[in-house]
Amino acid sequence: MKRPNIVYIVADDLGYADLGCYGGRAAKFGAVSPVLDAIAADGIKFTQGYANSPVCSPTRFALMTGRYQYRLRGAAEEPINSKSRGSSTLGLPPAHPTLPSLLRNAGYQTALIGKWHLGYPPYFGPLMSGYEEFFGPMSGGVDYFTHCNSTGQHDLYLADLEHHAQGYLTDLISSHAVDYIARKAALARLGQPLLLSLHYTAPHWPWETREDQALAATLGKQIVHLHGGNIHTYQRMIHHMDEGIGQVMQALRDHGLADNTLLVFTSDNGGERFSDNWPLVGGKMDLTEGGIRVPWIAHWPGQIRAAQVSQQHCMTMDWTSTLLDAAGVASHPDYPLDGVSLLPVLLQPGFEFARPLHWRMKHRQQRALRDGAWKYLRVDDHDYLFDLSADERERANRAGDQPTRLATMRAQWEAWNAALPPVPDEATVSLVYSAKDMP
Repeated sequence: MKRPNIVYIVADDLGYADLGCYGGRAAKFGAVSPVLDAIAADGIKFTQGYANSPVCSPTRFALMTGRYQYRLRGAAEEPINSKSRGSSTLGLPPAHPTLPSLLRNAGYQTALIGKWHLGYPPYFGPLMSGYEEFFGPMSGGVDYFTHCNSTGQHDLYLADLEHHAQGYLTDLISSHAVDYIARKAALARLGQPLLLSLHYTAPHWPWETREDQALAATLGKQIVHLHGGNIHTYQRMIHHMDEGIGQVMQALRDHGLADNTLLVFTSDNGGERFSDNWPLVGGKMDLTEGGIRVPWIAHWPGQIRAAQVSQQHCMTMDWTSTLLDAAGVASHPDYPLDGVSLLPVLLQPGFEFARPLHWRMKHRQQRALRDGAWKYLRVDDHDYLFDLSADERERANRAGDQPTRLATMRAQWEAWNAALPPVPDEATVSLVYSAKDMP
């Protein structure tokens, strides 16, 4: 099999049902995600796929390393916040092998265009962890027009230098991705394939569309935008990202790369304030399904048969393993992957395998285990057991009538947890809003 180009697209805080292909409602202006809907129709859509965490940066540690994020100190932050700037410990260690470093060492061209959120210079950064090129913000959230973070500090980089640019960030990310494909296509056609990590900040707050530059000027440091936003703005923000993905797809076609490109799309965690997670409950920061179950779409002409829907259980780090497998690249022997390759699922219609999935959060002392149809969940010292095959909404707690199953799954989770470093006492939980802000 010829080594594929890889385009790995990550949305930020996108809910499970925000896309039309996952049952999302149309907006006042029409279809919210026509490009992604078409990509799903021409590839495979996963209905039981998960993020490694219900919050941004921990998932990104798993994405980069292909391992449970709990193995690294920086991932214990929920999430890394701007107060960690200058820390030499709260970030992705440059010595740790990553998806881009392993692919680069195997001859791939590598670029991250979009959000990093894995620690700040001078100790951490994309160019220290395997990417040859970088354009985007270092922190978790920035304004779409001023490109400033929640402390008011400008945060847009080109390579490892601060970069000032005019424009709506979603569009800037899309245009840089199109430019990267144009510049690297010739080498890719000659056998040096590319890895393009395209990590949008959309539809993360602040709630700004392409037409809201005047609004940005009024926010200042208040980019969490608790006093603003609505579902209509939110849907438009998704649509702007969808349009950009369409431009990237067109660039792949224009430069002769489309037929040998494996494209994967997902979200870093479940949706936030204005997202649609139906029929799931909860959202970002929660280990209920709405916080961790996310869209997963894969597209690879000639390899992935069109119009597939898979119920394979999987999570972020499995896709890291999958992309390495598709590229024929082994993991580093000193850093064995926790992720499992999904390549057989992509290439063999109907193929599925058992895949237990584990999570933990310092926030509200949450824990979860998904094993087959069943899910064990703890929140605030309360244990729950749900049969997700009948109750995806997690409303019918079966702990009382299934005590043996509950005890078994609790023991399985505790054995898994015991094999990992404990949650550090000093790890921080950063909540953007609480009950005082909205009911």
